[in-house]
Amino acid sequence: MSSPLRVSLIGLGALGILYSDILVRRPDLCTLTIIADKERQARYAKTGVFCNGTKLELNYLAPEDKPEQPAELMLVAVKGTTLDSAIADIRNHMGPGTIVVSVLNGITSEEFLEKAYPDAKVLRCVSQGMDALRVDQTMTATHAGMLYIGAPKGRDDLAEPLKKTLDFLNAAGIKAVGDDDIEHRLYCKWMLNVGVNQCVTVFEGTYGTVKEEGMQREMCLGAMREAMAIANAEGVNLTEKDFEEYKRVLDGLSSDSMPSMRQDALAGRRTEMALFAGTVLEKGRKLGIDTPINYWLNDELVNIDNRATH
Repeated sequence: MSSPLRVSLIGLGALGILYSDILVRRPDLCTLTIIADKERQARYAKTGVFCNGTKLELNYLAPEDKPEQPAELMLVAVKGTTLDSAIADIRNHMGPGTIVVSVLNGITSEEFLEKAYPDAKVLRCVSQGMDALRVDQTMTATHAGMLYIGAPKGRDDLAEPLKKTLDFLNAAGIKAVGDDDIEHRLYCKWMLNVGVNQCVTVFEGTYGTVKEEGMQREMCLGAMREAMAIANAEGVNLTEKDFEEYKRVLDGLSSDSMPSMRQDALAGRRTEMALFAGTVLEKGRKLGIDTPINYWLNDELVNIDNRATH
């Protein structure tokens, strides 16, 4: 690349911290700006932001502060609970042609970003294989995982932004591969999360809770099947082969670990239920598909969120 890529990132959760740690080490490839309001900046200054024991030295701009030039690449790494505010907060960093990569769970964040920024180049992305534990602004991980990135079918205008993004991320040290059927992968990952993340959280357990035979595992697999039915009704063909493959992914998870949704509940943070049961229920109503397991999970997660302290 002839000059460093202008990269902005919003959201210093587990993925945001991981990618910030990688990118800030490569000033030859990019300039990294973290978008955070003044209150968050003060908190980060007081506590520090750490990745695997290393304190990160980051450059911040508040949402109201406009950079000299818009970002060429925008990384959106917030929780689903704050996506609406994040979409507003990145406005000063967006320009015509800004490439957007959202690493949020679920299947809807890209739609909201495209609606807010129709001139941007919004790619589809799935993050897989990262094992992270975050406490406040301290994150530890032994596996960085990888990003699968692609474009919806028929979006030839995204071919060049996709290549540019993949080339940059891999050069910087973030493993990323292109996926010609990214929507299929998005729905498969969503199906898994609908079952695993929600059930581990509601049953106050770990991945082992849904790996062992019993009611909790059956609820997990049943919730996944409801998500699978939604996907197929929307024209994304999830097969029994896909279901069995993602069951194997589930069974390969560390029994003692837990998803970020469970970590959020333990920390008194609101969960991303809207991305999972909330989306299943909304789409189920529109498509005329019964989703009783997700209906029950949604109610239980509402109770958990009502007890959240922040």
